[in-house]
Amino acid sequence: MKRLLQNQGIIQIFLAMLVVIGTMLISMYAIYRISISSIYEKVTQNNSLVVKSLIQSYDNQFRTINNLIHSIHGLPYDFQEKGEDGRIDMIGAYKMQEQMATLVSSIDYIEEAVVFYDNLDIAVTSMGTSNLSLILNNKYEHNRFNANYWRTFMNSDNSLKIFPGERYNITNVNMMKVSKKLIVVAGGNKVRMSSKNILIYIDEPAFLKHVNQGGMIPGSSLAVLDQNEQLIFSTEDGFDIGSILEQVYLQSSDETSLTKGNYEYHVYRSNFNGFYYIEKVPYQFSNIASVGKSNRIIMVTAVLGAVLLSILLSIYLYRPVKRIMSQLGGRHSGNDFKKILSGIIHLQTENGEIKKQLQTAENEAKRGVLLQAIDEFASGSEQNPAFNRYDADFFVHRLFVMAVVQWRSPGDDPARSLDFMTEWLKSALREKQIMASVYYDKDLQFIVLMSIREVKERDHLFQSLNEVLQKLEQDELTGYSARASISKVYASELANCRQAYSNAVQALEYRLVNTNSKVLDAGKLKGDWNMYYPFDKVEKLSNYILNRKVKEGKQIISETLGNAVERNVHHYQLIHIAETMFYFMLRHAGNAAKDNEELIKLERTFHAAASQSFDGKDVESVLHQAAELIVKHIGSGQQEASKLNPTYITQYIELNYMRNLYLDHIAEVTETSPKYFSSYFKKTFGVNYVEYLNKVRLSHARELLQNTNYSVSEVGEKTGYLNSSTFTTTFKKYYGISPSEYRKQQIS
Repeated sequence: MKRLLQNQGIIQIFLAMLVVIGTMLISMYAIYRISISSIYEKVTQNNSLVVKSLIQSYDNQFRTINNLIHSIHGLPYDFQEKGEDGRIDMIGAYKMQEQMATLVSSIDYIEEAVVFYDNLDIAVTSMGTSNLSLILNNKYEHNRFNANYWRTFMNSDNSLKIFPGERYNITNVNMMKVSKKLIVVAGGNKVRMSSKNILIYIDEPAFLKHVNQGGMIPGSSLAVLDQNEQLIFSTEDGFDIGSILEQVYLQSSDETSLTKGNYEYHVYRSNFNGFYYIEKVPYQFSNIASVGKSNRIIMVTAVLGAVLLSILLSIYLYRPVKRIMSQLGGRHSGNDFKKILSGIIHLQTENGEIKKQLQTAENEAKRGVLLQAIDEFASGSEQNPAFNRYDADFFVHRLFVMAVVQWRSPGDDPARSLDFMTEWLKSALREKQIMASVYYDKDLQFIVLMSIREVKERDHLFQSLNEVLQKLEQDELTGYSARASISKVYASELANCRQAYSNAVQALEYRLVNTNSKVLDAGKLKGDWNMYYPFDKVEKLSNYILNRKVKEGKQIISETLGNAVERNVHHYQLIHIAETMFYFMLRHAGNAAKDNEELIKLERTFHAAASQSFDGKDVESVLHQAAELIVKHIGSGQQEASKLNPTYITQYIELNYMRNLYLDHIAEVTETSPKYFSSYFKKTFGVNYVEYLNKVRLSHARELLQNTNYSVSEVGEKTGYLNSSTFTTTFKKYYGISPSEYRKQQIS
């Protein structure tokens, strides 16, 4: 018990229950303080307004009935007078019936209207013309109110009279007898408007339903009396009107009230027809003191019961609270509920993190399935279960296209989160109302699956994707550059993703280097092999690199790649040209470099950079950097102690190609024998010495033929050939044309 009392959580429960009890006590006391009599007074005042509204509604209905009787009296058709042949004018009767049908149908609680004359046995109703006795005795059968009664009543002088509701046996259209409570209104004849006698049969339940009495106090009722104080109808069976009339003197304009027993009676007189309305409402009990005493006993009992319940509930919740605290890692002392709240918040935070992790794992699983789907070496049988699981997540409609989006990051900008880039691209596409799934592929390359309903929707995707990429370049990915391609249309199956991916990637590789379009159409893929590769310049590039002439080497790189760009070759062809030039430089540098591992690393770096290049400038920049690094390695690995090394040999040939460089001479320069030098040169450079020397000399000769006015013999002499005949023969051997023809081609 001591531990129980020391626990703040239990005290908190008990105090909370006491607050509830206090609130309940205040509410009950406020209700008690409100006098029952005052409540009754307000309710009766409201009920009085409702009853007056009902009286007005009843008056309106009686006015409608009175107007109907006047309208029937005013009908111009009269068949009372017989014709010359003694027959009744039935045409007038039929016309009267048609007019009556129109008038009666406009009032839904009118059962029927009957018109007859004093000296005729025929009667007209809204349904047709028939014998008066047949209508009043058989159609509307009543023990008292039969045809003789109504003839006698209508022959005497009477004002408009409303007969209380009685049960009538009515013959319906199926010739079946049904019982219905009807009120009969007999038209007055003291002042004759016409010779017609008019009876109006009113469906009492429909009449009472037509006047909404739902606003009256439950238990109250209303009785209607005519101007002669005769009861017409009442909403309560057995309403004792006689005892009320004995105690109330009805005046023409007064509203009278009477208290009798447990009820109050309010009498109202209508200004329209002089009818009396008696309202019966429950009256407050006289033993209000006993009611108050009972209320006080109830309040005290409720408070004591609530306190006891609070104690029992606090004890009952003690163990569950401790278990919750134990599950949340709390201690068994202190402010339990604050710790529970803290533990719940902690759990919610952990759950949020777990949801994020699960979502990330789910996204990675989908990405893995997609990467398997586009992998040409993946096994189809292993993919089927995963394909079936995620097929609905990848595709919404029956067709899809795949877009491959590549980004180039600025060199001075830190790399963005791949998750953020994926989400930005997905959100931007969603803003364009494109159903798309976005997944990271590799090297800032993303795969976008876009579902479409019809093939014609594909054309809309080009403009939308182009706008999306431009928006991202300007906003979230400022400084980044994008390019993309959209595949052909395929059926929505993961098995088609491999072909769609290949189609989209191929479009990026086959793009023309001078294209300005950000988004390419893989469906319009077209090959072009207008590629030019100057082998002589590549040989010269190798010599420049071996002789560590970086500036001249870069110039040849720029000229060669610029020529390819002018021809608007495919991007992959431009990369092939760059790779060829790279390997020409690397081949001669490999033997001269000191650290081959560094050159292997350089090779991998070059390939990665070249494959990610966006345009010709990127390729040119990558090749310039490679040239600088190769020259650096050549310089660091140069063998100064020995002249028999590639760098020294190429430098010597480049500087002395115009001299008579016989094999014996170059062997003497390198301090070795002609035979050994010839074998070493062939092994190192891949060609024999004479062929290499001719290529160097002819390369310079072509420049002289293009850029100078020297004669052919002068060009041959300046490039190391003893006579013009030898020069011409050698030139034609390597290039297929004579020096003169070559010069003419360059000029033209």
